[in-house]
Amino acid sequence: MSGPKPIFLIAGDPGNRRTGADPLLRTVFDHCGVSSPSIAYIGAASSDNRRFFRWVSGTFTKSGAGGVTLATTVRRFQRRSFERTCEAADAVFIGGGDVEEGMDVVARRGLAPCLSELYRGGKLLFGLSAGSIMLARAWVRWKDDDDSLGGLFPCLGIADILCDVHGEKENWGELRALLQLSPDSSIGYGIRAGSTIRVDPDGTVEPMGKIDRFVKRRKVVPVSSLSPEHRRQAVRTG
Repeated sequence: MSGPKPIFLIAGDPGNRRTGADPLLRTVFDHCGVSSPSIAYIGAASSDNRRFFRWVSGTFTKSGAGGVTLATTVRRFQRRSFERTCEAADAVFIGGGDVEEGMDVVARRGLAPCLSELYRGGKLLFGLSAGSIMLARAWVRWKDDDDSLGGLFPCLGIADILCDVHGEKENWGELRALLQLSPDSSIGYGIRAGSTIRVDPDGTVEPMGKIDRFVKRRKVVPVSSLSPEHRRQAVRTG
Protein backbone atom coordinates (compact mmCIF):
# COMPACT_ATOMS: atom_id res chain seq x y z
CA MET A 1 0.00 0.00 0.00
CA SER A 2 0.96 3.64 -0.44
CA GLY A 3 0.72 6.36 2.19
CA PRO A 4 -2.52 7.55 3.82
CA LYS A 5 -5.46 8.46 1.62
CA PRO A 6 -8.02 11.22 2.22
CA ILE A 7 -10.77 10.52 4.76
CA PHE A 8 -14.34 11.32 3.75
CA LEU A 9 -16.87 12.38 6.40
CA ILE A 10 -20.40 12.14 4.98
CA ALA A 11 -23.35 13.77 6.72
CA GLY A 12 -25.99 11.77 4.91
CA ASP A 13 -29.42 13.22 4.20
CA PRO A 14 -32.18 11.88 6.51
CA GLY A 15 -35.41 11.49 4.59
CA ASN A 16 -33.72 11.49 1.20
CA ARG A 17 -35.45 9.12 -1.25
CA ARG A 18 -32.64 8.84 -3.81
CA THR A 19 -32.98 5.64 -5.81
CA GLY A 20 -30.02 5.89 -8.19
CA ALA A 21 -26.28 6.42 -7.82
CA ASP A 22 -25.01 8.93 -5.27
CA PRO A 23 -22.42 11.24 -6.92
CA LEU A 24 -20.64 11.90 -3.61
CA LEU A 25 -20.20 8.16 -3.04
CA ARG A 26 -18.91 7.75 -6.59
CA THR A 27 -16.26 10.39 -5.82
CA VAL A 28 -15.28 8.54 -2.64
CA PHE A 29 -15.01 5.21 -4.47
CA ASP A 30 -12.88 6.79 -7.20
CA HIS A 31 -10.19 7.44 -4.57
CA CYS A 32 -9.85 3.70 -3.90
CA GLY A 33 -7.84 3.37 -7.10
CA VAL A 34 -9.77 0.35 -8.39
CA SER A 35 -13.03 -0.14 -10.21
CA SER A 36 -15.93 -1.55 -8.16
CA PRO A 37 -14.05 -1.33 -4.83
CA SER A 38 -14.89 -3.79 -2.08
CA ILE A 39 -16.09 -2.26 1.20
CA ALA A 40 -15.73 -3.47 4.80
CA TYR A 41 -18.75 -2.21 6.75
CA ILE A 42 -18.35 -1.48 10.49
CA GLY A 43 -21.73 -1.14 12.19
CA ALA A 44 -20.60 -0.60 15.78
CA ALA A 45 -22.78 2.51 16.19
CA SER A 46 -25.93 0.56 15.25
CA SER A 47 -25.16 -2.76 16.97
CA ASP A 48 -24.47 -4.31 13.55
CA ASN A 49 -28.09 -3.70 12.53
CA ARG A 50 -28.65 -6.00 9.55
CA ARG A 51 -31.52 -4.03 8.04
CA PHE A 52 -29.44 -0.86 7.98
CA PHE A 53 -26.50 -2.82 6.60
CA ARG A 54 -28.60 -4.13 3.70
CA TRP A 55 -29.94 -0.66 2.89
CA VAL A 56 -26.48 0.96 2.92
CA SER A 57 -24.99 -1.93 0.93
CA GLY A 58 -27.61 -1.43 -1.78
CA THR A 59 -26.81 2.29 -1.96
CA PHE A 60 -23.10 1.51 -2.26
CA THR A 61 -23.51 -1.00 -5.08
CA LYS A 62 -25.78 1.41 -7.01
CA SER A 63 -23.01 4.01 -6.68
CA GLY A 64 -20.22 1.82 -8.04
CA ALA A 65 -18.98 -0.33 -5.16
CA GLY A 66 -18.39 -4.05 -5.47
CA GLY A 67 -18.98 -6.42 -2.56
CA VAL A 68 -19.88 -5.02 0.88
CA THR A 69 -18.98 -7.24 3.85
CA LEU A 70 -20.05 -6.73 7.46
CA ALA A 71 -16.99 -6.65 9.74
CA THR A 72 -18.80 -7.95 12.80
CA THR A 73 -18.17 -5.97 16.00
CA VAL A 74 -21.00 -7.01 18.36
CA ARG A 75 -22.40 -10.54 18.24
CA ARG A 76 -19.95 -13.36 17.49
CA PHE A 77 -17.05 -10.95 17.32
CA GLN A 78 -13.74 -12.56 16.37
CA ARG A 79 -10.77 -10.23 16.19
CA ARG A 80 -8.90 -12.05 13.45
CA SER A 81 -12.03 -12.29 11.29
CA PHE A 82 -12.63 -8.56 11.77
CA GLU A 83 -9.04 -7.74 10.83
CA ARG A 84 -9.08 -10.01 7.76
CA THR A 85 -12.31 -8.45 6.51
CA CYS A 86 -10.90 -4.91 6.84
CA GLU A 87 -7.51 -5.80 5.39
CA ALA A 88 -9.02 -7.53 2.35
CA ALA A 89 -11.34 -4.62 1.47
CA ASP A 90 -10.42 -1.64 -0.70
CA ALA A 91 -12.12 0.74 1.76
CA VAL A 92 -13.42 0.65 5.33
CA PHE A 93 -16.75 2.29 6.14
CA ILE A 94 -17.93 3.40 9.62
CA GLY A 95 -21.73 3.36 9.68
CA GLY A 96 -24.22 5.63 11.43
CA GLY A 97 -26.20 5.22 14.62
CA ASP A 98 -25.18 6.45 18.07
CA VAL A 99 -21.68 7.91 18.49
CA GLU A 100 -21.21 6.99 22.15
CA GLU A 101 -22.50 3.45 21.62
CA GLY A 102 -20.16 3.06 18.65
CA MET A 103 -17.12 4.28 20.55
CA ASP A 104 -17.98 2.01 23.49
CA VAL A 105 -17.84 -0.95 21.09
CA VAL A 106 -14.56 0.32 19.60
CA ALA A 107 -13.05 0.56 23.09
CA ARG A 108 -14.42 -2.77 24.31
CA ARG A 109 -13.17 -4.63 21.23
CA GLY A 110 -9.88 -2.73 21.01
CA LEU A 111 -10.48 -1.73 17.38
CA ALA A 112 -8.78 1.68 17.33
CA PRO A 113 -5.19 0.45 16.77
CA CYS A 114 -6.31 -1.71 13.83
CA LEU A 115 -8.19 1.14 12.17
CA SER A 116 -5.33 3.58 12.68
CA GLU A 117 -2.86 1.09 11.20
CA LEU A 118 -5.09 0.51 8.19
CA TYR A 119 -5.27 4.27 7.59
CA ARG A 120 -1.52 4.74 7.89
CA GLY A 121 -1.02 1.86 5.46
CA GLY A 122 -3.11 3.49 2.75
CA LYS A 123 -6.57 2.06 3.31
CA LEU A 124 -9.36 4.48 2.41
CA LEU A 125 -11.65 5.21 5.38
CA PHE A 126 -15.01 6.96 5.23
CA GLY A 127 -17.95 7.45 7.55
CA LEU A 128 -21.63 8.32 7.49
CA SER A 129 -23.46 10.42 10.09
CA ALA A 130 -22.39 9.10 13.53
CA GLY A 131 -19.60 7.18 11.79
CA SER A 132 -18.16 10.45 10.50
CA ILE A 133 -18.09 11.87 14.04
CA MET A 134 -16.44 8.65 15.27
CA LEU A 135 -13.60 9.14 12.77
CA ALA A 136 -13.06 12.68 14.10
CA ARG A 137 -11.47 13.86 17.34
CA ALA A 138 -14.14 13.91 20.06
CA TRP A 139 -17.85 14.13 20.85
CA VAL A 140 -20.19 15.29 23.62
CA ARG A 141 -21.51 13.03 26.37
CA TRP A 142 -24.92 13.90 27.82
CA LYS A 143 -26.14 13.07 31.33
CA ASP A 144 -29.03 10.61 31.28
CA ASP A 145 -30.93 12.05 34.23
CA ASP A 146 -31.39 15.70 33.16
CA ASP A 147 -30.15 15.81 29.54
CA SER A 148 -27.35 18.22 30.48
CA LEU A 149 -23.75 18.17 29.27
CA GLY A 150 -21.56 15.51 30.80
CA GLY A 151 -18.28 16.41 29.09
CA LEU A 152 -16.29 15.21 26.13
CA PHE A 153 -15.18 11.73 25.21
CA PRO A 154 -12.50 10.85 22.65
CA CYS A 155 -13.29 9.38 19.26
CA LEU A 156 -10.86 7.71 16.85
CA GLY A 157 -9.12 10.97 15.93
CA ILE A 158 -8.02 9.63 12.56
CA ALA A 159 -9.53 12.76 11.03
CA ASP A 160 -8.03 15.47 13.26
CA ILE A 161 -11.06 17.78 13.31
CA LEU A 162 -14.18 18.44 15.39
CA CYS A 163 -17.42 18.06 13.46
CA ASP A 164 -21.15 17.47 13.58
CA VAL A 165 -23.53 16.27 10.87
CA HIS A 166 -26.93 17.44 9.54
CA GLY A 167 -27.58 19.68 12.59
CA GLU A 168 -28.37 22.84 10.70
CA LYS A 169 -32.07 22.84 11.65
CA GLU A 170 -31.06 23.00 15.33
CA ASN A 171 -28.49 25.73 14.61
CA TRP A 172 -25.69 23.28 15.42
CA GLY A 173 -26.42 23.16 19.14
CA GLU A 174 -24.38 19.99 19.72
CA LEU A 175 -21.43 21.29 17.70
CA ARG A 176 -21.49 24.53 19.72
CA ALA A 177 -21.47 22.47 22.94
CA LEU A 178 -18.58 20.39 21.61
CA LEU A 179 -16.52 23.50 20.93
CA GLN A 180 -17.48 25.11 24.23
CA LEU A 181 -16.13 22.08 26.10
CA SER A 182 -13.03 21.82 23.95
CA PRO A 183 -9.87 22.88 25.82
CA ASP A 184 -8.45 24.83 22.87
CA SER A 185 -9.73 27.26 20.26
CA SER A 186 -10.46 24.62 17.63
CA ILE A 187 -12.61 25.18 14.59
CA GLY A 188 -15.75 23.06 14.36
CA TYR A 189 -17.23 21.94 11.05
CA GLY A 190 -20.98 21.53 10.59
CA ILE A 191 -21.51 19.15 7.66
CA ARG A 192 -24.93 19.93 6.27
CA ALA A 193 -27.33 17.22 5.08
CA GLY A 194 -26.22 15.88 1.73
CA SER A 195 -22.68 17.23 2.12
CA THR A 196 -19.25 15.74 2.82
CA ILE A 197 -15.86 16.86 4.11
CA ARG A 198 -12.66 15.48 2.64
CA VAL A 199 -9.80 15.50 5.18
CA ASP A 200 -6.36 15.08 3.62
CA PRO A 201 -3.31 13.60 5.39
CA ASP A 202 -1.56 16.99 5.25
CA GLY A 203 -4.16 18.51 7.58
CA THR A 204 -6.44 20.34 5.17
CA VAL A 205 -10.14 19.97 4.56
CA GLU A 206 -12.08 20.36 1.35
CA PRO A 207 -15.85 20.90 1.26
CA MET A 208 -18.05 18.71 -0.91
CA GLY A 209 -21.33 20.53 -0.48
CA LYS A 210 -22.22 23.19 2.12
CA ILE A 211 -20.18 23.26 5.35
CA ASP A 212 -20.74 25.66 8.27
CA ARG A 213 -17.77 26.64 10.42
CA PHE A 214 -17.62 27.77 14.03
CA VAL A 215 -14.71 28.84 16.21
CA LYS A 216 -14.32 29.11 19.97
CA ARG A 217 -13.05 32.48 21.11
CA ARG A 218 -14.57 33.95 24.26
CA LYS A 219 -17.67 32.16 23.08
CA VAL A 220 -18.50 29.93 20.14
CA VAL A 221 -19.22 32.04 17.07
CA PRO A 222 -19.91 31.22 13.41
CA VAL A 223 -17.31 32.08 10.81
CA SER A 224 -17.51 31.91 7.03
CA SER A 225 -19.13 28.83 5.57
CA LEU A 226 -17.43 26.68 2.96
CA SER A 227 -18.73 25.35 -0.32
CA PRO A 228 -17.01 23.57 -3.23
CA GLU A 229 -16.02 26.80 -4.96
CA HIS A 230 -13.90 27.85 -1.97
CA ARG A 231 -10.24 27.01 -1.83
CA ARG A 232 -9.16 24.20 0.49
CA GLN A 233 -8.93 25.40 4.08
CA ALA A 234 -6.40 24.60 6.82
CA VAL A 235 -7.85 22.42 9.55
CA ARG A 236 -5.85 23.88 12.40
CA THR A 237 -6.24 27.46 13.54
CA GLY A 238 -2.47 27.93 13.94
